[in-house]
Amino acid sequence: MPVTSDDELREILEHDRVAVVGCSTSPGKDAHEIPKYLSEQGYEVIPVNPFADEIFGQKAYDSLAEVPGEIDIVDVFRPSDEVRDIVDAALERDDDAVIWLQLGIHDDDAVERAEAAGRRVVQDRCMKPTHQQLMR
Repeated sequence: MPVTSDDELREILEHDRVAVVGCSTSPGKDAHEIPKYLSEQGYEVIPVNPFADEIFGQKAYDSLAEVPGEIDIVDVFRPSDEVRDIVDAALERDDDAVIWLQLGIHDDDAVERAEAAGRRVVQDRCMKPTHQQLMR
């Protein structure tokens, strides 16, 4: 069952290092504006986008596997049909990153697999309004 309680969401949002899969270089797109907001709130945003060299002054990585160090949250801005592979990549890492699927993004089978592997998952929920509601 994906995370829905305010207390658990608040605990997740207290983490610092967010890898944003599908982070966009295009201002105006949610996949750009929400990571920008997170960065402005003090999060270390790590862009994962194979078509960009740098976003927000941060090196962009081609895949989750290439991101060095521990990731606290994997924030997903990719279509639902890509979630399976992103969850697999997250599960292959040594960290215990929370998997956060943005508003409109869901894959119940992938979520179930991630939870069976001991990961917490937030599904179909936007980090920005959740942060604004719970962390201010």
